[in-house]
Amino acid sequence: MKFSLFVHMERLTPEQSHAELYEEFVALAEIADRGGMSSIWTGEHHGMDFTIAPNPFLNLADLASRVKSARLGTGTVIAPFWHPIKLAGEAAMTDIITGGRLEIGIARGAYNFEYERLMPGLDAWNAGQRMRELIPAVKKLWDGDSAHEGAFWQFPKTTSAPKPLQRPHPPIWVAARDPNSHEFAVSNGCNVQVTPLWQDDGEVTTLMERFDAACAKFPETPRPRIMLLRHTYVGSDEADVEPAAREISVYYNYFFAWFRNEREISQGLMSPLSDEELKNPMISPEVMRTNNVVGDADTVIGRLKAYEAMGYDEYSFWIDTGMSFARKKASLERFISNVMPAFA
Repeated sequence: MKFSLFVHMERLTPEQSHAELYEEFVALAEIADRGGMSSIWTGEHHGMDFTIAPNPFLNLADLASRVKSARLGTGTVIAPFWHPIKLAGEAAMTDIITGGRLEIGIARGAYNFEYERLMPGLDAWNAGQRMRELIPAVKKLWDGDSAHEGAFWQFPKTTSAPKPLQRPHPPIWVAARDPNSHEFAVSNGCNVQVTPLWQDDGEVTTLMERFDAACAKFPETPRPRIMLLRHTYVGSDEADVEPAAREISVYYNYFFAWFRNEREISQGLMSPLSDEELKNPMISPEVMRTNNVVGDADTVIGRLKAYEAMGYDEYSFWIDTGMSFARKKASLERFISNVMPAFA
């Protein structure tokens, strides 16, 4: 099982500048690269300081000169916000800049906050339909001289300019949850990214069962790879682990608040949640410690060995939690030093 880092710039309060957050983003990516992680992933979001990532290709192009070995992935671009010609060209240029290290993850998007600002009236169903049209169209543009007459995009014969360095194209990953998404990914020769978010390992098992069922449904298609993304914290001792569980709980309370899209947003930040609002029992610190991969190195190794046995090809360390940079850095370094060697 390979290991990767999933990292955004993110903040809940305005104390740190965006420039400082970017410096920390780069520093974490460099630590992951030096430590032998296989890939670094960063995503796309708009108008939200909760996850500051307006164009992942910019970040990856910058990382290309700083990160020497790890592959560089979009985790993920939001399909309905891209025209196929634009995505094909920008991804191809990024593949050239990174020396053929691009991995491109694509999703339908998660936040109505973004839909109503960039594409008013869009819902998750239609966003998913756009993703299903976008991916085949982009692959054809990379082949070249492709005309398209779809439900959402139409254009005459066009070639991606430039073409990607990797041939026939960079690996494509689809963020999948429901069985139809798994089937779409597998039948189109795409790898699969999954996350149980706040849920327990029963969801991790379910996601793998859906992937296996999709592979069985399309036996003529070579089995793609599947990556599991989870919030992770490797603590030095009990006194270090306990606050991490609280920090992840706070993160998910804000995640749900952004998802519901009901609170006042000012300067890209949500009005603070009260102590009472942070007491959601479904994502309490105790539950987050149990459900996510949080503990000392031996505890984390045990959880990851179980995921490896299920058949996951890659485990992505999701580091965004609202905790301090120093705590993120220390946890990542312990993961590299104390956890990864158990899988060498």
